[in-house]
Amino acid sequence: MKNINYVINGVLAVAVIILFILHFTVKKETNATNTTFASADDSTGTLPVAYVDMDSLLLNYNYYNDLLEVIMKKQENSRANINQQAGRLQTEIQDFERKIQNNAFLTRERAEQEQVRLMKKQQELQQLDERLARELMEEQQKLTEQLRDSLIAQLKIFNQDRNYQIIFSSRSTDVILLAAETYNITEEVISYLNKNYSPAAK
Repeated sequence: MKNINYVINGVLAVAVIILFILHFTVKKETNATNTTFASADDSTGTLPVAYVDMDSLLLNYNYYNDLLEVIMKKQENSRANINQQAGRLQTEIQDFERKIQNNAFLTRERAEQEQVRLMKKQQELQQLDERLARELMEEQQKLTEQLRDSLIAQLKIFNQDRNYQIIFSSRSTDVILLAAETYNITEEVISYLNKNYSPAAK
């Protein structure tokens, strides 16, 4: 299903580009003095389209790096919490095994009770690990959506005086397979985003 969506998106993108080319070719034939659509601020000088290299943008966008740091800290704290509890449990298990070997329990029932307690504690620790991993994944998804919403909002403002009709993303899962470097506005977008991002707002 995803592959079908990529194909459809690719066909639509190509169709839009062809329409732009046809439009400007007809315009050129009818009016020889007006050969381009570009405004003075249009960095392409040809069609009002551009693309952003998302890998480069994310690598250099301060807001994304701050969000990534938040996720990494939560992941580290979660892992440290689990490791600490797992270490304590391991000590208790080793202590239990030593007592078994030395016949330190007064009755067999008391040894079985301790074994059940440790097994329950191990199960609870596993459930805690799964819950923390799930919460971390949900937090990652929330921050990803937050990043996307922020990026779209900023690009709308960025594009107000540039008048691009389409701004593509150049991720490997998207529709751009080849494009002239003239259409690459990644550095300009990164500069704009970082200039308008205040770390205090995170």
